[in-house]
Amino acid sequence: IPSVPVSFRASLSDPRLSSLTNGGGVVVLLGYGVSGLIICRRPDNNAYVAFDRCSTVNPSKKCALVPDNSGYLATDPCSGGKFSLLDGTAMRAPASRPLKQYQVYTDNFTITVSN
Repeated sequence: IPSVPVSFRASLSDPRLSSLTNGGGVVVLLGYGVSGLIICRRPDNNAYVAFDRCSTVNPSKKCALVPDNSGYLATDPCSGGKFSLLDGTAMRAPASRPLKQYQVYTDNFTITVSN
């Protein structure tokens, strides 16, 4: 995945993040990273994780992952590879490398995603 600057900051009450407020859930944000950001809130510990939406299968194609209805898996529509949104691991071939992960910082009111 190409290295590009990522700096996203928003209030946790931002309507774009509403599906993350109660643990679990996933949000897709366009305009950040290579193919957008995927932010997920893990149901086991309520921690936030963020990944580049660009698939690691043929990253030069910049194929954007599509989260499934559960919010815990994402599919590369170009190759059929699947990835865990809990930790970025490759779950189904041809995916073999994990997703590019970004740093997430939160306080009581804001979330920041950066590299």
